[in-house]
Amino acid sequence: MAEDVLCEVQNCRYWAKGNKCAADRIYIVSHSGKMADNERETDCQTFEPEK
Repeated sequence: MAEDVLCEVQNCRYWAKGNKCAADRIYIVSHSGKMADNERETDCQTFEPEK
């Protein structure tokens, strides 16, 4: 598991100082099924907007 998960989406509730992700779990999905050819075909489903 990666020691640091970086995130630049500052309006995510899990965004932390230093562009760190403070979520307990990270869930990434592909737009095209089980495989992705590049980063543009994926999304972070862990994202939740700050309230």
